[in-house]
Amino acid sequence: MNIPDISTLSIGDTGPPQCPPHIPDDIMNSSDRYMVKLQNYAKSIPYSVEPNSKMQQMLDFILLRIAQSVEAKDYDPGLLQWDSMLTYWCMLKYPIPKEKRIALIKIYFNICTTPGMPNHIVAACADGVQVLARSKKKLSIEDMRLPWLPIYKILSKDLFLTRRQFEISQTSWYMGYIAENIRRFFHPAAIDEMLSTFLPMMNGTSLNSILASQYYMLTFLPLSHPQSYLPMLFRVWESINSYMFDDRMLQFLARLSEIHVDPTVSDPHRIQDIPDDARSEEEGRPNWPKDDLEAKWRWSGLFSDVGIFSETEWNFIMAKCMASMEIPLADAGSLTTGPNADGQATFEMNRLPKPNWRIASLARIFVYSMAPDGLPGPASTAPTPQFTPLASGASTPLPQQQNGGLGDYLSSPLGKGNRLKTKTYLAGCKALDSLAKLIASTESFFHPTNSGSWTSDLSAFIKYLVYDFNKRWYEEQQPDCKTPTHRRLTKEIKRELVKCLRTVTLLAMFSQDTTTISNIQSCMKSMSIMEPDLVLHPILERAVPALEALVETHRTIAVIKALGAVAPAMVCRHVYYPGAKHLIPILDLLLPGIDLNDPPKTFCTTSFISEIAQYIKFGELAHPGVAMGDGVDLSRPASKELPVLEMEQFPEGVEPGSEQQLSNEEEDAILRDTAGTFADWVAAFLRRVILLFENLPEEGPNGTAGGATEVQLVDSVSGAFSQICIHLSEPLYDMVLGLVYDYATQNVRSNAVRAIHQLVECVANANPAKTLDRFLPFCERSIRTELEHGASSLRITSSHSTPLPSDATLHWNLAILRGAMYNDGRVTLKYSDRLISLFKLLNEKTFSKRGYSSSGKLLSSTLLTLSHTYPLENKFVNPDEWDSEEFKANHHKYWGKLYHPEDVKLTWHVPNTEEIDFVLRIFREVIEPILDKLHGLLEPGIVRDEVWRNDFCRHLSFVRNAFSGIPTLAKEVLTPEELRATMESSDILFEIPEMIATIEPLKSGFALSDPADPRHQYITSLRRKFGEFLHKASVSLQQQGEENTVDAVHGLLRSIRTFLLEYGDSRDSYYLQSERYVTEQNIARHYAGQKVWPRALYVRRARLYHAARLRWNSIERRRGTLENLLIDDVTQWSMWNYATVRESSQALLESLCNTFDGVRRRCLPALYKALEPGTEDDRMKGALWTLNLSVFAKYASGQPTLAAEFIKKLFACQDNEKASIQDCVASLSETCMSNFGEPCHVVYDIENDDLGAAAHALKSLVPVSAQEDDVTTKCRKQRLDRVSRMDQAVSQTTEILLEIANNPHTHWRYAIVAVRLLRSLLRRDVPFTPDHVRYLFDKTFDSNASMRYVRICPLAYSQRAVMKISRFIKLRSLAKGPVDLALEQNHNPLRKKVPTQDYTRESTERALRDYRTPLDLGRAQQEPLIRDKISSGWLVCGNTSDYFLAPHSTKSTFQPWNAGSDDAVSTIRAIATDAAFWKKLSTHYATENSSDVILQDNLCCVKSIFQLLDDEPLEVLKPIVEELLQDKDKNKQRAAAEFLAGIIAGSKHWPTESQVKLWKWFTPMMDTIFNQKSNESLSVWSSFFEHVFYNKDPRRLQPIVDRIIGEFETVDFNGESTFEIIQVLCFFRAFYEQLGIKFTPWVEDVLKRCWAELKCEHEDVLAYFSEIFAFCGKVMWRPNPSLLTPETFVRECRTLPEFADIMGSRGVFYEERVAELVKRFPEWRKERLPGVRAFQSTYDRVGILVCKWLFQLIHDTNAGSAFDCILPLMPELIRFTEVNDNDELAYRSKLLMVRMCGVIIPRQFIDPLLDEIFTAITSFPSWKVRLKILPLVQVFYFRQSFLISDKKLVEMIEVICRCLDDEVVEVREMAATTLSGILRLSPRRSIIALKDRFVRLIKNVKLPQDRKSPAYGIALRQLHAAILGVCALIDSYPYTIERWMPELLTNVLAEHTYDPMADAKQIPISTTVRKCASTFRKTHQDTWHEDSKKFTEEQLAALSTLLSGSSYYA
Repeated sequence: MNIPDISTLSIGDTGPPQCPPHIPDDIMNSSDRYMVKLQNYAKSIPYSVEPNSKMQQMLDFILLRIAQSVEAKDYDPGLLQWDSMLTYWCMLKYPIPKEKRIALIKIYFNICTTPGMPNHIVAACADGVQVLARSKKKLSIEDMRLPWLPIYKILSKDLFLTRRQFEISQTSWYMGYIAENIRRFFHPAAIDEMLSTFLPMMNGTSLNSILASQYYMLTFLPLSHPQSYLPMLFRVWESINSYMFDDRMLQFLARLSEIHVDPTVSDPHRIQDIPDDARSEEEGRPNWPKDDLEAKWRWSGLFSDVGIFSETEWNFIMAKCMASMEIPLADAGSLTTGPNADGQATFEMNRLPKPNWRIASLARIFVYSMAPDGLPGPASTAPTPQFTPLASGASTPLPQQQNGGLGDYLSSPLGKGNRLKTKTYLAGCKALDSLAKLIASTESFFHPTNSGSWTSDLSAFIKYLVYDFNKRWYEEQQPDCKTPTHRRLTKEIKRELVKCLRTVTLLAMFSQDTTTISNIQSCMKSMSIMEPDLVLHPILERAVPALEALVETHRTIAVIKALGAVAPAMVCRHVYYPGAKHLIPILDLLLPGIDLNDPPKTFCTTSFISEIAQYIKFGELAHPGVAMGDGVDLSRPASKELPVLEMEQFPEGVEPGSEQQLSNEEEDAILRDTAGTFADWVAAFLRRVILLFENLPEEGPNGTAGGATEVQLVDSVSGAFSQICIHLSEPLYDMVLGLVYDYATQNVRSNAVRAIHQLVECVANANPAKTLDRFLPFCERSIRTELEHGASSLRITSSHSTPLPSDATLHWNLAILRGAMYNDGRVTLKYSDRLISLFKLLNEKTFSKRGYSSSGKLLSSTLLTLSHTYPLENKFVNPDEWDSEEFKANHHKYWGKLYHPEDVKLTWHVPNTEEIDFVLRIFREVIEPILDKLHGLLEPGIVRDEVWRNDFCRHLSFVRNAFSGIPTLAKEVLTPEELRATMESSDILFEIPEMIATIEPLKSGFALSDPADPRHQYITSLRRKFGEFLHKASVSLQQQGEENTVDAVHGLLRSIRTFLLEYGDSRDSYYLQSERYVTEQNIARHYAGQKVWPRALYVRRARLYHAARLRWNSIERRRGTLENLLIDDVTQWSMWNYATVRESSQALLESLCNTFDGVRRRCLPALYKALEPGTEDDRMKGALWTLNLSVFAKYASGQPTLAAEFIKKLFACQDNEKASIQDCVASLSETCMSNFGEPCHVVYDIENDDLGAAAHALKSLVPVSAQEDDVTTKCRKQRLDRVSRMDQAVSQTTEILLEIANNPHTHWRYAIVAVRLLRSLLRRDVPFTPDHVRYLFDKTFDSNASMRYVRICPLAYSQRAVMKISRFIKLRSLAKGPVDLALEQNHNPLRKKVPTQDYTRESTERALRDYRTPLDLGRAQQEPLIRDKISSGWLVCGNTSDYFLAPHSTKSTFQPWNAGSDDAVSTIRAIATDAAFWKKLSTHYATENSSDVILQDNLCCVKSIFQLLDDEPLEVLKPIVEELLQDKDKNKQRAAAEFLAGIIAGSKHWPTESQVKLWKWFTPMMDTIFNQKSNESLSVWSSFFEHVFYNKDPRRLQPIVDRIIGEFETVDFNGESTFEIIQVLCFFRAFYEQLGIKFTPWVEDVLKRCWAELKCEHEDVLAYFSEIFAFCGKVMWRPNPSLLTPETFVRECRTLPEFADIMGSRGVFYEERVAELVKRFPEWRKERLPGVRAFQSTYDRVGILVCKWLFQLIHDTNAGSAFDCILPLMPELIRFTEVNDNDELAYRSKLLMVRMCGVIIPRQFIDPLLDEIFTAITSFPSWKVRLKILPLVQVFYFRQSFLISDKKLVEMIEVICRCLDDEVVEVREMAATTLSGILRLSPRRSIIALKDRFVRLIKNVKLPQDRKSPAYGIALRQLHAAILGVCALIDSYPYTIERWMPELLTNVLAEHTYDPMADAKQIPISTTVRKCASTFRKTHQDTWHEDSKKFTEEQLAALSTLLSGSSYYA
C-alpha cells in the first residue's frame, strides 16, 4: 500500500497563529552552549519537551544500570540492553554532563580492553567510545587521560596468527579502531615509552614487521608533540619502498598538518601541565633528553620551511604525491615497484583498520601547509599559473657568436644573467607554489580524451583540496581561531588557488566517467563559494552553446551538472551578488531539458531547478521610482542572451573569465528587468511537465507508468515543480493553480493517473485552501457521476489486473482529489459532511481492485492530514518575512538567505479538537459499519464465492487504510501488568526484570494521550475490534485453504502489518528522516563546519527531532493476548502452501521481531513443529526459510540454551529427501554456523581492577538508593546461574551432535555440518571429553571410498579440530591464569627473557654469527642460547630478547599436561600409537589432489600430535613414512614430506635424546630427498624445507643445514645436469628465505661462491644467482645509529645532517663487487660473440643477470639501495639498450631504467644519474641510444620533478635542445616531444630565452636557392630544429594561451605552412607545422571562446590560414 510520505508533508497555508510551546525553565534560562542547542531543538517542535532535570534523572538511571551490569559482569544482555537505551536517549539531544561522559568512556574503554571480552560487546562499546569521545570541544586531554598499553597488549597478541590458528576474529580491527579514536587522550609523556616499545620490533628484512611497527607508531603516538620523533619517521619512510607504508604515513602527516596550524598544540610546557593519572601497571615514563629541541625564545609552534615540514621533507612528500596520482606514462609500469614490494605482507595487515585514501590525505597536507611564508611573485593571469617564475630583469641571454655550431647555440646556458637571489612564490605561499607545479604537470591528464583510472584520482584530489581549503578558510574567520594571524590563509592565496585549479576543472567537467563528474561538481561548488567571479563566467560561456544543442548530448548534461554545482553563485546573494542576473536566461535555456526521451538530461535539469527553487521567490519585482545607473534602459524587452556574453573586449583591469564590477543597485536593476519573465517561464515549465506526463507509457497493474526510469522521472519533475509552487508569488500561484485546474478538469489520461496526483499535490502543498476549494467540488461531482454510470462495478481483487479504460475518469478524479487532500487538515473541516458521504459512496460502489485501493488511499490521506503532526511549510524565509511588504517588493535581496538556528520560526500542523472529532466521526460513520460488515462475512453459513472474496478484500482495504492514517492519533499506554507479562515472555533469557531495559514514555505529539479520555477509549476499543477481526479472519482463511483466497490472505497480512506496526513513526521512518537530513545537509553545505543553513534544512531537522521522539515511544510496544494471537497467525502464514504468501509473511515476521520483544521465543516452537518428519514439504520449506531469517537463525543458534533443540530439529530434516528442502537446510546450516562461535566464559573469571574502579566512579556520580545494591547482587547471582545453564547447554549440544554424528545413517552432508559444529564447540576454558576428541580424530580420515572427493571437507575441518585440541591442551597447561587463557598466551618453561646488556651493532652481529656455530647441547640446557625469532636488534634493541633453553635430555618438557586434560590426552595416545590410524591417514594424505606443495593443515595436524605425545607415536609411523618415501609418485612424496615436516616441527621441545634418535633416523633419508630426479617432487620438497625452517633457529635443524650448505658448496654450477644444480639451488633458496636475517653468517661465503661462477653457462642458474644477490643485499642492510637504543636512534635522526645515512639504506654492501663489474664489462664486451651466438657471451649472460638482480632490488622494500649499484653501471646499462642481437638484454636493461624512475630516488643520486643520462645523450655514437634515452629523461623528470634542482632542470633543457639539431630526424622529433613535456614546468624565464633563441634562428636561416647544394640541407635542418623548438613551446601549454603564443603561431609558424622539404622523410618542416597546428586546435577547441580574445583580428586571419578549415575560427 502506498501511504503518503509524511516526511515530505509541507503545507503552504499556515492557518491561525500558533502559541509557541512552553520550554522548561532549566532549558530556557541556561546559557551553556549545549543547552542553547537543546533550546533550539525545543523551539522547533510544536509541543513542550521534558525539563532537563527530568531527563538527567532518566540518564542517571541508565548509567546506574550500566554500572550495575558491569559490577555484576552482566555484559550480555544487561550491559547491551542499557547501552542501547543510552543510544536512544542521546537521540533526544539532551546534554551529557562532562564528568558522566568521562566516566562512561572509561567504562566502555575498560570493557573493550578486558581480555576475553566477546567481540559483539567490544563492538558495541567501541562505538560507544567513538560517539562519546569524538567531539574535541566537549573533551580534551586536560579533561581525561587513558592508558595505551592495554589496547596494545591485546592487539599485538591477536594481530599475527600462528600456523595452527585459523579462527580469524575482528579483535585486531576493534583495537585499532579504539586506539585511533582515543589517541588524543594518550599522555604525550608516554611518547618515549611507546617508541621504546614499537621501534625494536622493526626488521627491514620483513615487511610485516615494518608495517606492524609503523602501524603501532602512527596509531598510538599522540599527535601533539611530534617534534621529537617526526624526523625519525621521515628517515624510516625514505628508506622503505611500500605503498601500504605510504598510505598510512600520508594519513598521519595530514592529521599532524591539520592540528598544528595551532602552535600551542605541541608546546613542550603543556606536557608538565597535563595530569599523568592514567598509567597502566607496566607503563614506564622514560624521559629522553631533548636538548636539541629546546627553543631559545618563546614557543612559536612547529612551523618550518613549508608548514611543519622542512624543505627536504616537503619535496619528498611532493614526490610521493606525484606517484600517488598513478599516472601511467609510456614507462611500462614504473609505479608498480611499491605495490610489488607490498606482496611480501601477509593477510594479517589487512585485518587492521584501513588508512584514509591517500588522495584525501595529500590534499589535506597541502591545505594545512599553506601560509604566506615566502616572497610573493607576480599574480597569475593564466588560468593555470606557472610555478616559481625566476625574477625577471635580465635580457634573454644569447651567445655573441656561434663558433660551436647550431647544437652549441641551442644548448648554450640559459639564465646566467644577473638574477635576484631571492626566490618568489605564487601568492607568497610555498605549498601553493608546489601545488601549481603539480597541477601543471598533470594538466593534460584531466582532459576527457586523455582520461583513465587516474582521472578519478586527480579529480578527487582537487575536490578535497578546495573542500579542505574552504574548511580552513572559514575556521580562520572565527573569533576563537588559534592560527597565528601571520600564518593564516590570505585572499591572494585563495584567488590563486582557484586560478590554479580552474582550467583543469573546466577540462574535466566534460568527462564521461560518473565518479570524475561527481568530484568535479563538488570541486566547482567549493570554488564558486571561494571565488565565484572566476568560476561562474567560464561555465556560463560554455553553457549557452551546450544548451542550444550545438554539441553532443553528454556535453549538454555536463554543463547542466556544472550549473547545478555553481548554483549558489547565481542564487545566493551573499555568495555572489552579480550572479543573480544570469538565472532567468539560464532557466529559459533549460526548458527543453524536460524531455521524456532523454531521462539523464531531465534528471539533471530537474535537479538544477530543485536546487535553485529552494533559494528564491518566483515573482515579479516592482521597479522603484528612482533613477538607475547610466546605460540601463528599462524599457527594452528582456534579452534571452546572457549579459556576460555581450562583452567583446575586457575593460582594463578585468581578468578573463570575470566581468566588470557593477554596483549592487545596478545589478538589482538588471535583475528587476529580467524577473518580469518569471510568469512566462513558470507557465512554460508547467507546459513541459504536462507534455511529459501526457507521453508516459500506459500504467501497469501496480499503478506506475512504464519502468523504474519513468517513475523516477515523474518523481523528479514533481519534486522540482513542488519547490517552485512553494515559492511562487500570490499572482503566479493563482495562475499556476488555474493552469493545473484547467488541465486536470479538461483531460483524462489513463497513463498519467499517478502523475496528475503528484502534480495536484504540488499545488496543494503551497496553498491547501485554494486547491481544495477549486478541486473538491469538481472531483466530487465527477466521482459521483462516474459511479452512478457503473465505473468500478466489475468485481476484481487481483493485484495483477490492469485497470479498465472505462474506469479511467474515476481513477483520474480520485487521484486529483487525493492530491488535493494532501494538505492542512483544518481546511477539510468545512467539507466534512460531503467527504463522509463520498467515503460511504466509494465503499458501496467501488468493486475493482484499483477503485477500492484508490478510495482507501484517499481516506488514508485525509485521516493522515487531519491527525498527524507535521510542519506546515518550508519556504526559504520565515513566514512573517514572506508576508512582509518589504520582502514582496525586494525579495531578490533575500535570495539564498541562510539562518542561524535561533532565528528560524517554524509553523506546524497540530490536530485541534475539531479535526480529532472529524477523524472520530469518520470512524464512527464510515469505518465502524464496514468493520461490522466484515465481521458478518465470517459468520457461519456464508457462501465464500467470488462475491464474498471481493467484499472481504474491498471492505478490509478501507478499514486498513483508515487505521494506517492514524499512526499518531492515540498513544499506546502499557499497564504495569502488561509490562510484567511482556518481560516474562521476553526474548532475553534468564535475566532479572530490573536489567531488562524499559522506557518512560515522552511527549511526542500524539493527539490523544490520556487513556481516560473517552475519545482515546473509543478509538482504542475500535482498533482492538479490528485486531480481533483479523485474528478471526486469519483462523477462518487458514481453515478454508483454497487457492482463490490468496488475494484475501495478502490483504489480511497487510492489515495485520498495519495493526501491529503502523504506530508512531516506525523505525525506518526515523532512520529515513536521518538519512534525508544528512543528504540535504550535504547538498546545502557550502563549506565544512558551516553554522548557518537554509531554512528548509531546519524544517527537516525539526522533523527528524520529532521522529526521534516518536521513535522513543515506539521502542516498547504492547504485546498482549491479541497481539500474540496475531503473531501466531503470521507464523502459520509463513509456512502456508503458496510461496508468495510465505515470502510476505516472513518479511512481516522479521519486522515484528525488530519491533516487539518476545516474538522469536514465541515463534520457535511452531517452526520446530513444522520440521518434524511427516510434515508436508511446503510447510517444512516455509519453516526452514523463516528460521533462515537472520533474526531467528542468530537467536536460535547463537543462544547456547536454545541451540541444542535447534540442532536436533535441523538434523532431523535429513529424512526428507526432496532436493529443494535439502537446499534450504544447507543454506540454514551456513547461516547458523556463522553465528556459532567457540563458547568461552573465561571473561567472567577475569578481574579487571580498572573496570571496577570505572564502574565505581560512574556510580558515585548518580544517586543510588539502598535497594539498588540488592539489584547488583541479584544480577550477579542471575549471571552465575545463566552461565552455569549455558555451560550445561553446551555440554548437552555436544552430546547431541556426537550422537547424531556417530549414527551410521547420518548423511555425509550433515556429517560435515556436525564436524564443523563440534570443532566450534572445542573450548579453551573446559576440558574436552574423550568421545568428543575420539570422533574428531576418527574423522581425519574416512573409510568410505565412494566419498573420496567430498571427504576433503570433513577432513579439513577435523584436522583443524585436532590442531585446536592440541593448542588448547597446551594453553591450559602453560597458562598462568584466565588472562592467559583469554589471550591464548603460553608460558613455555623453556622460554627465557634475556635482558639486553650491550646495545652496540657489534653485539647484534655477534649474536647473528652464532647461528653458524653448532649448538653445545650441554651449555644450551643451562643457559638460553636458542633464538627462533629475532624480535629486535635490526633497527634498535629492545630491553629484553626471547631465548630458549634446550630441553632436558630425558625428561619431557610439557608432560604431564594439565590434569583436566588427562582423559583427552589418553584418548589421543591410544589413537596415535595405533599403526592403523597412521596408515589410514597416510592413505588420505597420499590421495591425488591438485597441490604441488605440502599442505599446511596436514603437517600441522601431525605436528599437533607429536607435540602432545613427544616421540611416543614415532615408532609406529616410521615404516609408513619410509614406505611413502621410496615411492616415486608425487602424491606419495608429498605425504611423506607432510609427515616428516610435522614430526620435525613437533619435535622442537622433545627431550634431547629423543631428538638425537629422530635425527639419526631422518639423516639417511636426506640422501633419498636430494637424489630425487623428478621435477614434480621438487616443489614438494622445497615447500618441506620452507616449513621446517619457518621461525626456527637453524641450529635446531643442524643436520639439514649441514646437508643443504654442503650440497651448495660442492655442486658443479657448470655441470651437465641442470636439474641437479637447480634442485640444490631451489632447496637452498627455501633455506635462506625462511632464515631471513639469520642467514647473515653465510652471506659472504655464498656470494663468494656465486661471484666466482658468474660465467656459468646455465641461464636458470644465473637467475637463481640474481635472487641470491638481491636477498643478500637485503639481509645485510643495517641502520647505523651509534648505539642501538631507541633514544639514540630517535635523537640522531633529528640531529645528524640530512645526507647522513642513519638508516643504512645506501647499497654500499656491493660497492666492491659492482666496481669489479664496471671494470670487467668492457673486457667482456670485447670478447662478445657476434650474431646469433651473442646470447652465449659472458657479456650478455652477466648483463642479463645484473638486470634481473637490479630489477628485483627496485621492486623490493629496500629499493633505494639499488642506486648505489645502478649509478656505476649506468653507462653499461645504456650500452645494453643498443645491443641489436640480443633482444632480451636490450629489453631488460630498458625496462630496468624505466622502472627505476618509479622509485623515489635518494636525493644524492639525482644529479649523478642525470649526468650519466646526459653523457649518454651527448657522447654515445649511436643515434638509437639517444632515441631510447630521450623518453627516459621525460619519465625521469615527470616522476622526480620535485627532487630535481632548478639548476639541473636548466641543464636538462640545454641537453635536449642540443638534440634538436641531431642528424637523425626521429631524434629531433623525440627531443621536441621531450622538451615540450619538460618546459611545462620550467622557470618562465628559461622559456622566454628559448623562444627568443628559436625565433632569432628562424629569422637568420636563409635557404640557398640551389636545393642540391650541401648548404641547403644544413640550413633546412637548422630551420627544422628551430621550428621543432617553437612547436615544443606551443605544445607545452596545451590549454592556455601565453602572451607570446599568438605571435609564434601567426607570425612565425604560419609563414612555414607550405615550406619546401629536401626529402619528406628527412626534414618534414611543413608536416611539423601542420601537426603542431592540429594539436593546438584539438586542445583549445573547448576554450576557444576565451582563447580567441588573446588574438588580434590580423592574427586570427593568419591562424585560419595555418589551420585547415578556417570556418572553425570564423
